[in-house]
Amino acid sequence: MADPRKTRAVMLQGTGSDVGKSLLVAGLCRALTRRGLSVRPFKPQNMSNNAAVTADGGEIGRAQALQARACGVAPTVHMNPVLLKPQSDIGSQIVVRGVVVGTAKAADYQARKRELLGTVLDSFDRLMAEADIVVVEGAGSPAEVNLRAGDIANMGFATAAQVPVVLVGDIDRGGVIASLVGTHALLPQEERDRIKGFLINKFRGDVRLFDEGLRIIGAHTGWRGFGVVPWLAEAATLPAEDAVALDRTRPGSGEGVRIAVPMLSRIANFDDFDPLAQEPGVSLTMVPPGRPLPGDADLVILPGTKATIADLAFLRAQGWDIDLLAHWRRGGRVLGICGGYQMLGRSIADPDGIEGPPGEAAGLGLLDVATVLKGPKVLEEARATERRTVAAVAGYEMHMGRTEGPDRARPMLALANDATDGAESEDGRVQGCYLHGLFGADGFRGAFLAGLGGAGSGLSYGAAVERALDAIADRLEREMDIDGIIAVAEQFPSR
Repeated sequence: MADPRKTRAVMLQGTGSDVGKSLLVAGLCRALTRRGLSVRPFKPQNMSNNAAVTADGGEIGRAQALQARACGVAPTVHMNPVLLKPQSDIGSQIVVRGVVVGTAKAADYQARKRELLGTVLDSFDRLMAEADIVVVEGAGSPAEVNLRAGDIANMGFATAAQVPVVLVGDIDRGGVIASLVGTHALLPQEERDRIKGFLINKFRGDVRLFDEGLRIIGAHTGWRGFGVVPWLAEAATLPAEDAVALDRTRPGSGEGVRIAVPMLSRIANFDDFDPLAQEPGVSLTMVPPGRPLPGDADLVILPGTKATIADLAFLRAQGWDIDLLAHWRRGGRVLGICGGYQMLGRSIADPDGIEGPPGEAAGLGLLDVATVLKGPKVLEEARATERRTVAAVAGYEMHMGRTEGPDRARPMLALANDATDGAESEDGRVQGCYLHGLFGADGFRGAFLAGLGGAGSGLSYGAAVERALDAIADRLEREMDIDGIIAVAEQFPSR
């Protein structure tokens, strides 16, 4: 192995979105860390409503928080200096180094990207100063040459930072040869030369059957292959970054405790439900638009959202408000988290237009509280005790708005700083709070499920995540030329 005192860097770009870059970076980070290297993840620009709170008081993409965990370090805002959080089909909130700096339509943001490149490079340099190797994740695809001007997510960053690139193709979706060869054809020669090789991801079956495919890709591009990575079943245990993953969720089995979660149009932080999905005694159904909430659910959870008033209108347009009230009248339980908690109240007001046009909307009325959306944004990790189960929970708050009303006299959570969070209805069947991640607490999850007539399995969710990261790193050690990847990272110039 080369001199560990020299800082190295390598960037994984993809032929498109959802080719598995985030997972491969996480697995590579764990593999390199187990080799004794100090490793840091980095993603210049991310677009996701699944975010994590960092110890330095900001927010970054959930995937970078998982990658930091794979490295055995705390996440910082420098690991994802630019985060875009979609609020509508054409506009996003812009978060720079963990702090909201405004909103912009997609066309307007293209003009702002050049201003952000210096910040991105500075954050990258800070990570380089503390690591042996930095593993960089691209966004989307470098083949989107129509967006190349001002790019800070793929080749724009790689060129400015002089980082060598490995290109990832997804064979599961089909057309991987055309995707890789087509990317080569579209890139200018300088950017082709920056790509040092390729990875095939999500392969199912006998890898020898793709030998000819590897030869064809190499013949058309001149790039070397760094491996064919199989479909990694262990990924199901890890939090997904993008809502596109929800499009592939399967309905619950109907056995055990039945929990339904409506998939709001701007659903956020849906990894809140991953620990429930891992419980063998839970049937978790993510209900897509166009389908009613199941009538036999024991619990309906309203999730977080990036646009509460807009998604409340979306919920009503789907008829889910009618389904939810019918569920409640049948004696079912309801839980709202963050934006879902706000929806359960009497009203939501956005006088300053924080999430959209200024206005006010009537809530679902299942909790006697009202919310006013206003700053500053709360971004902090928190520990608490859930009042009903007297179980400890830990998570993070990430929201705009203050919620008050009579049902706040029955808070769901007692926070460690003597404050309270959330509310509970007089009959005890409706609860809400702002704390994300509470189902990751094994004791609380078991006690909560017991209150629904089920039982916890004794699953340690945190340990399951660690086992999955180790298992993925093991697979990459076998199927990926990690020594070759390190050699590519060695081509990063010292500075």
